[in-house]
Amino acid sequence: MTHAGNRWSLGVIHTLGVYGRLRHADIRRRVHGVTERILTTTLRQLERDGLVTRYDLSEMPPRVEYELTELRMGLLIHMIPLLTWVVENSDQFRTSREEYDSDRMRKPPWQTF
Repeated sequence: MTHAGNRWSLGVIHTLGVYGRLRHADIRRRVHGVTERILTTTLRQLERDGLVTRYDLSEMPPRVEYELTELRMGLLIHMIPLLTWVVENSDQFRTSREEYDSDRMRKPPWQTF
């Protein structure tokens, strides 16, 4: 399943798991950095795989909302330890990236690989 490691899928799953049924724009506001196009593609993939339900509400103007299916709720429960680990180790990731980037800045371009 490709969604488990996909940054945007995880963000959408987390957002819908925390906030429940949401409109496209509301999801986009909560998933930082995602573009409208990427979010649309991600939601379609999740819907295709049966992990998100799309609700077309017969209103004017047209309105669409998204919600996790029961299948995805099971995955969300298993994601919590992973998300906790990421948060607990975020300072270490940041430090590693800074060290790596500063080391590459000191070397001439032909020595960086």
